[in-house]
Amino acid sequence: RDYDEAIDYYTRILDFELVEDTKLSETKRWVVVRPKGSGNGCRLLLAKAANENQEERIGNQTGGRVFLFLHTDDFDRDYRAYSSRGVTFVRGPAEETYGKVAVFTDLYGNRWDLIEPV
Repeated sequence: RDYDEAIDYYTRILDFELVEDTKLSETKRWVVVRPKGSGNGCRLLLAKAANENQEERIGNQTGGRVFLFLHTDDFDRDYRAYSSRGVTFVRGPAEETYGKVAVFTDLYGNRWDLIEPV
């Protein structure tokens, strides 16, 4: 919905780095964030909805399924940090065959797996 709101959330709440924020027009910016320490391997483009049809899908691009996976080297540390910053976890921590995982939603309702692989 809003570039500055999204930048604030991803950098302050999820502790990502702002990689780029370039104005392309009066209504469009190229905004890229990444998890700290991920180098050039992972980046997320924060795209603002450009019309009513896109606005209706904010936070529900995948029909409520998880489609973003945030790997961590310390699940407990990041789970506690995110919880203390108000991140909503819709499924609590679980030990799975592939690692420790919990599902959270970002500020717009997109579902993420926070995961520490085995």
